[in-house]
Amino acid sequence: MHERPLSGVRVLDLTNVLAGPYCSYHLMLLGAEVVKVELPGQGDLARRLGPDPALNSAGLGASFLAQNAGKKSIELDLKDAADRESFAGLVAGADVLLENFRAGVLGRLGYDPQRLRAMNPGLIYCAITGFGQAGPMSQAPAYDQIIQGLSGMMSITGTPESAPLRVGFPICDTVGGLTAALAICAALAGRGPGGPGCFLDVSMLEASVSAMGWAVSNYLVSGVAPEPTGDQNATAAPSGTFDAADGPLNIAANRQEQFETLCRLIGRPGLCTDPRFAGRESRKEHRDALNREINEALAARPAADWERILAAAGVPAARILTVPQAVGSAQAAGRGFISELPFPEGAAPAAAGPLRVTGNGVLFDGEQFAPPAPPPALGEHNADLPGLLTRWRAAAGAPR
Repeated sequence: MHERPLSGVRVLDLTNVLAGPYCSYHLMLLGAEVVKVELPGQGDLARRLGPDPALNSAGLGASFLAQNAGKKSIELDLKDAADRESFAGLVAGADVLLENFRAGVLGRLGYDPQRLRAMNPGLIYCAITGFGQAGPMSQAPAYDQIIQGLSGMMSITGTPESAPLRVGFPICDTVGGLTAALAICAALAGRGPGGPGCFLDVSMLEASVSAMGWAVSNYLVSGVAPEPTGDQNATAAPSGTFDAADGPLNIAANRQEQFETLCRLIGRPGLCTDPRFAGRESRKEHRDALNREINEALAARPAADWERILAAAGVPAARILTVPQAVGSAQAAGRGFISELPFPEGAAPAAAGPLRVTGNGVLFDGEQFAPPAPPPALGEHNADLPGLLTRWRAAAGAPR
C-alpha cells in the first residue's frame, strides 16, 4: 500500500455542510487525520440533509455520509470554558485549522488569526467564505446558488431562451472546497521544518469566477462577453450535443482532422469541401446548418454505435449518461473510484447494501485512496479526546 502524502498531518475541522467538509474529505483521502469539531447535540447541518428520512433522523444524512468518511467527530461548545480548554489543546497540536463560518465569526468567539497564531505559530488557518474576509460583501450570507448567480455562471448556463439556469449540482461549493484543499497543500509544502504558519482567505466567488476559464478570459482579454449557448461549445463546431437514432450523443470535433474524420465516418465527406464548413471560423458561423447535416447522418445508428466508431478513430464522442449509469460504469469500476464501507452505527438506510462513496480521481502509483473508516456518528470520538490531545501535543513538539 502506498503511503499517503499527507500522513501525519493533523487537521482541525470546524466546517459545515459542503465546501469545508468537501475540502477536508480530500485532505483525509490524501492521508491527513481530520478531527471534526461539532456543536453538541446538533453537529453538521448536513447530518440532516438527504433524500432518506431515516438517515436524516439518525443524524447521518446522505449529504453528510458522502464527504465525511474517515474523519473523527468530537463535540465541543466554544462558548463553554472546559470545551474551550480542550479546543485550545487541539489548536496547539494541529497543523491545519479549517472553518467556513461567515467572515469574522470565529474571531468574535475569541479566535482571530492573530490569537490562533499566538497559540500555534506553525498553524495553517484556512477560512472558506462566500466572498472572502474583506470587501463590501464580506458579511453577506452566501449559499452555492447565490455564488452561481453572482459569478456570472448562471447567465451563460442554458439556451438564450432558458438562461439563467443553475448548474445541476453545487459547483461553487465544490470549487471552493477544492481551491481550499489546494491552498492548504501548498501551504504545508511551503511551511518547511519548524516554519511559520499562515492565514488562507478563500473566496468561493473568486474561486468560481477563476474556474470559469475561457468564459471569463474571453471577456478580460478580448472584450467579448459570453452568452448562453445551451449544449453547444461556443469555441468550436461541430462541438456539442447531437441526435443519434435512439438518443443524444456528445461530439467534440474541435480540430480540423477530427472534423474531416467525422465527416468521412458518418458518410458525409462533402461537408469538408462545403465553403460554409471548410474552416474553423466558418463552421462556427454556420453552426446550425452544419448541425442539421450531422444530425441527419447520425440518425442512421444508435448512440452507442457512434460512440464506439468515432472514439476508435480519434473523434471525441460519447453518450450522455445518467448519474446511476456514470457511477456504475466499467470505467469507474476499473479504477476503483467507488469505495464500499459499512454504514455507521445507528444508520438505518432505506436500501440494503454497503455505503458507497467516491474517491478523488487520482491514482498514486496505481492506487486509489479509499476512506479508512465510515463517517462518524455525532460525538463518536468524544471518549478519545484525552488521548487525542496527548498525541497531538506530542506530535506538535516533534520536528516537522
